[in-house]
Amino acid sequence: MHKFPRLNLIAVYNKECTHVLFCHRQKNPYQGLYNLVGGKLDEGEDALSGAYRELYEETGIGKEDIELRAFGSFSYALEGVTLEIFFGVLKRDVTLVAEANPLKWFSLDTNFFDGSRFAADGNVGHILKIIERYQDIAFAKKQ
Repeated sequence: MHKFPRLNLIAVYNKECTHVLFCHRQKNPYQGLYNLVGGKLDEGEDALSGAYRELYEETGIGKEDIELRAFGSFSYALEGVTLEIFFGVLKRDVTLVAEANPLKWFSLDTNFFDGSRFAADGNVGHILKIIERYQDIAFAKKQ
């Protein structure tokens, strides 16, 4: 059986839950469009560890800055890819350190379904809409 490459996407919300972090893709796929941060999981790496590693590499945001939660995963058989998706709310203000792709915060009232600005053929908008639907759970602060 073919084992799909595993990728991750991470929706990072600011501590007030008013903005979400994007990277501006500098290469294909989706060159020139904004996408959630993420990358490839290493061989044998579990999904959560890979998400924290990629998040730190791409943004400078570490485990002490955010608690990631699983959103879900998608397998795209025609593209041969499995996508692991996480989200989290920053615990404090951070100084972003971009790796290869410039980083930008977008207000949650942005149209993330706009294919002329955002990657993933509407999937980014879908993911953020589902997280918003469950915001009482997703953005619950630990007591």
